[in-house]
Amino acid sequence: MTRFRLIVEFDGRPFMGWQRQAHGPSVQQAIEEAVEAITGEQAVLHAAGRTDAGVHALAMSAHVEIARGISAFRLSDGLNARLRPLPIAILSAEEVAEDWHARFSCIGRRYVYRIVNRRAPLTIEAGRAWQVAVPLDAEAMDAAAKALVGRHDFTTFRSAQCQSESPVKTLDRLDVIRDGERIEVHAAARSFLHHQVRSMVGCLQLVGRGKWSADDLRDALAARDRAALGFNAPPDGLFFVEALY
Repeated sequence: MTRFRLIVEFDGRPFMGWQRQAHGPSVQQAIEEAVEAITGEQAVLHAAGRTDAGVHALAMSAHVEIARGISAFRLSDGLNARLRPLPIAILSAEEVAEDWHARFSCIGRRYVYRIVNRRAPLTIEAGRAWQVAVPLDAEAMDAAAKALVGRHDFTTFRSAQCQSESPVKTLDRLDVIRDGERIEVHAAARSFLHHQVRSMVGCLQLVGRGKWSADDLRDALAARDRAALGFNAPPDGLFFVEALY
């Protein structure tokens, strides 16, 4: 049995998320079916994160175990051939130690959330960014974001469906950067709660619009109550960037 690490890029729009679902297609199911088509084996794919419906990945890390003798190169090429025309690409594959685990060996995860701040409709980036038509103050958003960095109880920014044992997480980075009409929110932590990034971005957008102050964001965090959330950003602009090991 050989364990392979896969680096996966995907457009999340056609899927119900990464994880297998009974009610619709998923990225995990598509890759597992491609593995079976190549090897004849019903393997289980494990990932560093479980993205929601509509969320994308630039480099999701995952692993799969295969009994049949196959090289990493042939595996990646074969999977890419089987996955067409789905918007999933295996960027690389490599053999790893049998105790290496895409999820449990991971020591950090990075996300980026992309906002396009303009009135004109999105064309090329439609479905891959959140369009906010009213002007946003990115500097105010960045300054307010620093209140969320560190170890906190993020209950306010946690989905009611979150399965994490604790709402306490340590946020290592939350930066807001503007480049012309594009605003990116960069987030890094060992792990995140369900909807945490989208919820933080939604509230930072309120700060950028002048509807919330930095103190309002601090109060929402301190409330430890989902009812105190100002806004949950749509999945369109969220990208899983990388897993760190």
